Amino acid sequence: MSGMDSLEKARIAAEAALGKLGRDLVVLDVHALVSFADLLVIVSAGSDRQGRAIAEAVEAALARRGEHPLGIEGAAEGRWVLMDYADVIVHVFLHEVRSHYDLERLWSDAPHLGLGLARGAAHHGTVSG
Repeated sequence: MSGMDSLEKARIAAEAALGKLGRDLVVLDVHALVSFADLLVIVSAGSDRQGRAIAEAVEAALARRGEHPLGIEGAAEGRWVLMDYADVIVHVFLHEVRSHYDLERLWSDAPHLGLGLARGAAHHGTVSG
């Protein structure tokens, strides 16, 4: 691992997801609520193909910085891809799957972080702070 902090990992993941036209991106700060991660990056895809493309872009962007996932689940189907980067967990959902599981409601006590990604906020849904 490169020693990159969780906020920088989340920023790189978010930029990669938005680069593949991911929608409604949010970053939740869960470090005070759980022991398994500091941040959750949640993004929606319009199709399973787009979900896989987003996950591949996130993985490639982080790999270029020396960060590799502990595990990736669901990439073959692309409906809900979970990427575990230890302190940062990336969730790539199809819209309807995201609505069903509603992680934002589940983690409603977690602050939403703004990462200064104006493109995401202006054109791709919520990147709140």
